[in-house]
Amino acid sequence: MTTALLAIAVIAACIYLTVLVLLTVLQRRFLYGPDTARPDVSAAAIPEARELTVQTVDGLNLLAWWVPTNSATQPVVLYLHGNAGHIGNRAHRMVRLHSFGWGALLLEYRGYGGNSGTPTEAGMIQDARAAYATLRDMGIPAGRIVLYGESLGTGLAVRLATEMPVGAIILESPYTSIVAIGQQRFPYVPVAWLLRDRFDLIGRIGAIAAPVLVMTGGRDTIVAPAMGHAVFAAAPGPKTFWLAPDAGHNDLIAAGAFDEVLAFVRQHVLTAAAVDIL
Repeated sequence: MTTALLAIAVIAACIYLTVLVLLTVLQRRFLYGPDTARPDVSAAAIPEARELTVQTVDGLNLLAWWVPTNSATQPVVLYLHGNAGHIGNRAHRMVRLHSFGWGALLLEYRGYGGNSGTPTEAGMIQDARAAYATLRDMGIPAGRIVLYGESLGTGLAVRLATEMPVGAIILESPYTSIVAIGQQRFPYVPVAWLLRDRFDLIGRIGAIAAPVLVMTGGRDTIVAPAMGHAVFAAAPGPKTFWLAPDAGHNDLIAAGAFDEVLAFVRQHVLTAAAVDIL
């Protein structure tokens, strides 16, 4: 190898190592995009909606938005949002759930929406567990709790459903794992060795017992539609798959996803209301 080629190889190796270091150090900045401003619950324009504090086992007091059901037989949705923004960006979703007569608890994660703490997979799992415990402490039977995971939140929903009984699970734009997404985006980087927060959804979904609805956009450029199909295939059932062929990652609701959610919950939760899991 000539001196010039050797120099090029050394420079390329240094650049590659620099990229590896930056990806390792900054990986959570790539994964999480919190809006740290505290959202105002009045944005939901629901008179019954109010702020609620969710206490985690590691001592955090998290903001959540709560709206009760219109009857004791209706389901309650524990909503686990995606990696960006805060629950204020999901106010319109709370309005839609409330229009069904359902209750909803929109959890805000640590580091988001004015909450203290820093988002990590381990920490957000604690947040989801605390929100579930809050609903149970309010007297909501497990069989009436519906876990709704949006994008990154789908991994949290599946993880929680492997630990706690629930009536149903809704997965909007699910991925197989964050490792798989990272490997697709950085094919020449050993993502599996470097990634700290892995969100291995597909490795856990086989352990859940509740009915699952998987909703995927056919033109999703953030999470490949093939991942939604793979998640559905791995789910044990009963399960339903809904594809919006012309939708992307963030417009499934506009494509009619909540009509599918309503039908799914009516079939799998409301019909089972008489046999709540205690």
